[in-house]
Amino acid sequence: MTALSECLFGEAKAISNAANQLDENQVNLSLNIIENCSKQKGKLIISGVGKSGIVARKISATFSSIGLTSIYLNPLDALHGDLGIATIGDAAIFISNSGNTEELIEILPHLKKRSISIISIIGNENSQLALKSDSFLNSYVSREICPLNLAPTASTAVAMAIGDALAAVWMERNNISEKDFA
Repeated sequence: MTALSECLFGEAKAISNAANQLDENQVNLSLNIIENCSKQKGKLIISGVGKSGIVARKISATFSSIGLTSIYLNPLDALHGDLGIATIGDAAIFISNSGNTEELIEILPHLKKRSISIISIIGNENSQLALKSDSFLNSYVSREICPLNLAPTASTAVAMAIGDALAAVWMERNNISEKDFA
């Protein structure tokens, strides 16, 4: 087996472990939040910092492609005026491996004041975001595939897989067809 194959198997194992640790009640609550946003013709606001921000952009693009208006909101820009994009009927997904990302924690109360439900995809169930979100999807990984265990690799793969799965299930629940996708 090549080193590259080992890394791919490591990420696949991290995704499999994440699937096994998801709480069914939290998954259903998250899907209901997204469904409610859709029914109210709201936007899905997705945010993260650093590599989690890159994952957030991709998940936002996926939701937009399947018919649910979605935007990526840079948390730093949000704190400097861009929170005006958030309105009643919207929902938000925060992505953070630690669950203690300061910029996300700072914008959370502003979104709550607008009655925006927060779904968090985070790797720390005891974090501030896990405790303050309306729903929490556990993306915990025991180790990154980076040899130094530093670069976000397995954790970003898991977060993206959870976001993609949310989109796929939302599509199924809403009978999105090939024609709708086009």
